[in-house]
Amino acid sequence: MRSRAQLILNLLKTKHDPSQILVKLALRDALAGCESVLDIGCGASPTMREIGVARSVGAEGYRPSIERALKEKLQNEMVECDIRQLTKHFTPRQFDACVAMDVIEHLNKADGLELMKSMETIAKKRVIFFTPNGFLPQRHAANDDLEEHLSGWDPAEMRSFGYHVAGLLGPKKLRGEYHSLKKSPAAFWGIVSLTSQCLWTKSHPETAAAIFCVKNVEK
Repeated sequence: MRSRAQLILNLLKTKHDPSQILVKLALRDALAGCESVLDIGCGASPTMREIGVARSVGAEGYRPSIERALKEKLQNEMVECDIRQLTKHFTPRQFDACVAMDVIEHLNKADGLELMKSMETIAKKRVIFFTPNGFLPQRHAANDDLEEHLSGWDPAEMRSFGYHVAGLLGPKKLRGEYHSLKKSPAAFWGIVSLTSQCLWTKSHPETAAAIFCVKNVEK
């Protein structure tokens, strides 16, 4: 796992939205002590490589994303599967952690709850979700992608399932589809979002654009 300082420096070089850097730092910290990670609905995200996870396996159902992830070596291994049927592909306690970043909102409520149950079965130590705070309408970017939002998840609901919840990406009113900033210039509103994140929304997730949910399942 990369140090916090090294991760921040690397992300700044790639001109990340400052608030998105905090998301990756939160994930890095939540994965402390986890050597193996199942990254569910990973798409072609480089997050696990950026963080420096020892062994990450991606579970993805969208073929173009799988091909890109394989080409760019974003995961140690990719498994093409329907994430609603994880237990057909993975065994109980197979990974230290199961992570679903911007995934559960793409499932309807019943399938989302089943995903949560499956992840809590497959993980030995920790289950992590990152999702918009409540329902955020989002359309397809392409006819065959999986980008449409079908459900919303709020802090109170996630707490009721045993998750610790923190707010991320600053105030909810500043962001829209794909967590993008609604106002211009983006540099200015990015700083506003980051400042608000540090001073208020992290500890008051009901006001945040997104929520970061962590549950320890270690027995």
